[in-house]
Order: sequence, then structure tokens, then C-alpha cells
Amino acid sequence: MTDESREILDWSTYGRAARELAETIAADRFRPDAIVAIARGGLALAGSLAYALDVKMLGSLNVEFYTGIGARGDEPVVLPPTLDRDSLAGKRILLADDVADSGRTLALVVQLLAAGGSEVRTVCLYTKPTTVHEPTYTWRRTDRWIMFPWSSEGPVSFPDDLTGDAA
Repeated sequence: MTDESREILDWSTYGRAARELAETIAADRFRPDAIVAIARGGLALAGSLAYALDVKMLGSLNVEFYTGIGARGDEPVVLPPTLDRDSLAGKRILLADDVADSGRTLALVVQLLAAGGSEVRTVCLYTKPTTVHEPTYTWRRTDRWIMFPWSSEGPVSFPDDLTGDAA
């Protein structure tokens, strides 16, 4: 679904998108040994694809680039906890993220994983025309701001006093 300024992805459409991506990957005869999510955006997709492709080895790598809506740092930065890259050496890896916007995060993580001799393919729900890394697999292309079902409502509020004991 879309409006004039935003691409809106609801849970039902997300489910179909993830399944279609899994079918595309299988039709391409790429059977990953492991799926790695770029956290946080790629976590839902990586989990969905792990089930659909029957892949048990699943991990994530925390990379920060966006600092707010439309605001990002100079370069993507890998944050702790870090992934055990030695366990992925020489494996076929499917790297999942929600969107290839600039593509710089994908490019950084592909470089890190490929340094261990792994074959790395990338998958994203969305790809934007500004990307420097074209994902191997993508579900949809857009130049709009994307509203994902897992982040469109924002964080929940915590009670003011989190230090007291529960009643």
C-alpha cells in the first residue's frame, strides 16, 4: 500500500513479501548455510526466511547508520555484540536487511563476511534508487520513505518510575 509520500507495509503484505522472496531464492537454487540479519531492520525478514528456507544457522550483526528519520551518520558503524564471523568462514550466507537505501551498510557487511571466504548474497524487502549495493534479491523498489509494521508506531512508553519494586 502507498500514499503520496510513504510506502506503507502492513503485516499481511509483509508475510506475502517474505514468502515471495523465499520462493525467488529457492528458484535461483541458492541454498544458504546461514542467514545473517542486519539488526534491527533485517531481523524480521531473516527469521521469516530462515523458516521458509529451512535454515537453522541464524545470526545478526548490529550496524548503526540511521540516527533518526532521514538522518544518518557519516559511515555505518558495527556495534557490539558482534557476530562470530569465524563460524561463518567458507559458508554460503544470505544477508538480510529491510531496505537498501544508500546500500553502504550492506556493502560494509558483505565485505566483512566475504573476507572469511564466504559466498554472500543479499536480500532486502525494498531497494531505493540511491543504493550503491544492488541486493541480489529484492521484493520491491521505491523512492518513498517506508513505514514498516514493526517500527511505524514507535516505542511504547515506560512508567516514570522503573526503579521501584513491582506491587
